[in-house]
Amino acid sequence: MAKMIGMIGTSHIPAIGRAVDQGLEETPYWVDFFDGYKPMRKFLQDEKPDIAVLFYNDHGLSMFLDKKPTFSIGCAPQYENADEGWGVNVIPPLTGETELSWHIVNHLIENDFDPTVCQDIKVDHGATVPMSVLYPNHGYQGVKVIPIAINCERHPMPKPSRSYAFGKAIGDAIRSWESDQKVVILGTGGLSHQLDGERAGYLNTDFDQMCMDKLVNDPEDLCQYSNDDLTRIAGAQGVELAMWMAARGCFSGPVKEVERRLVAPISNTAAGLQLLLPA
Repeated sequence: MAKMIGMIGTSHIPAIGRAVDQGLEETPYWVDFFDGYKPMRKFLQDEKPDIAVLFYNDHGLSMFLDKKPTFSIGCAPQYENADEGWGVNVIPPLTGETELSWHIVNHLIENDFDPTVCQDIKVDHGATVPMSVLYPNHGYQGVKVIPIAINCERHPMPKPSRSYAFGKAIGDAIRSWESDQKVVILGTGGLSHQLDGERAGYLNTDFDQMCMDKLVNDPEDLCQYSNDDLTRIAGAQGVELAMWMAARGCFSGPVKEVERRLVAPISNTAAGLQLLLPA
């Protein structure tokens, strides 16, 4: 049985990746935020997970408004990035893990989820930024990645309860996989923010802290919120809580919080960071 060693929740703002690329981690604007990654990096260095199951949302690179699956899962041997509109930052591709990917797909379909299967897909900053910041200097090359995308851009989108149930089904699949490999779960995106419109720049850090509290002790309480609720309370892009909900859903038992950081604003986002371990 594969072993899930922990969950890391992290924002995936493009500005984070650019700060790493430009060596800005110790500058006054960034230092408090990046200090939060030190224990996460140490955890990954010590535990050496074989596989990262990474929940993210595609912002239009491979899944634009003309084709937007609710849930999709990568089943490719590798994943490259591409130009999102500001030039290509050439980085090594993410290495895929096809055996577990297909095991998850089969389990999901037999348990009433119908994900889109992607055997050839480019990944955007939603996937590359978390891997780059958690594994500096392209250290992620020794980790196999399964990217799982959740629609957070085009209505209708899955509500938090559906994303949580989706994560629970994936957790069951991982636990049923006959392997001794170690798996880390990454929930990326958010937290509260709104990029455009009359409320552009809106943040709600009190709500973000409450969500991180609930992810530890009572994740099902967050299932009460609709996407309309999240848009109103946490901004239009606050619906990216979906990836954190899916990641938390992977763990069937209690968890303990080891680290937490919320810095706002980073760019125009309340940037969250959280490390949860099985209790």
